[in-house]
Amino acid sequence: MQPQWRKVAATAALVMLALASRVRAAELSPEETVTRYLTAMKAGKFADAYEYVSKDMAQGKSKEDWAKEQQWVMQATEAKIFEFKVYPGKTEGDKALVPNLLSSQDKYLNQLGVEEQELYTLIREDGRWKINQQQLVEKSDVSKWFPAPAAPQKAPEKAPAP
Repeated sequence: MQPQWRKVAATAALVMLALASRVRAAELSPEETVTRYLTAMKAGKFADAYEYVSKDMAQGKSKEDWAKEQQWVMQATEAKIFEFKVYPGKTEGDKALVPNLLSSQDKYLNQLGVEEQELYTLIREDGRWKINQQQLVEKSDVSKWFPAPAAPQKAPEKAPAP
């Protein structure tokens, strides 16, 4: 009889673990959502990235179709993501705006690999934050979303010796 209870306990533990991981996924912040999306895109794991985009951004496509399309676009444009830095966003209700500094390159729009300031719009969908839009930040709005780099501190000047 004891082996059956062990199987039940093991199964219950696995179910609890699965539920806990689902709860953690549902509790991702907007910034964590963007980070996971970009991490998946950088690694070429487009099916994983699909989990972080809204139905509108996926244009109603299935995970498989969307992932194939992203793979094709990345290959056709020879796009590479080198680095990204997600900054703190602003959340109002069921909408969040998250800035990101992207270092990437492609053969059409960013051949030189110039850093781009992006802004992601996220919405609450199915109880989770999902990326609904991605856009470049206008030059006039860069200071609103990206803190200015700290100026190097000058060493205090010494008074001349008498």
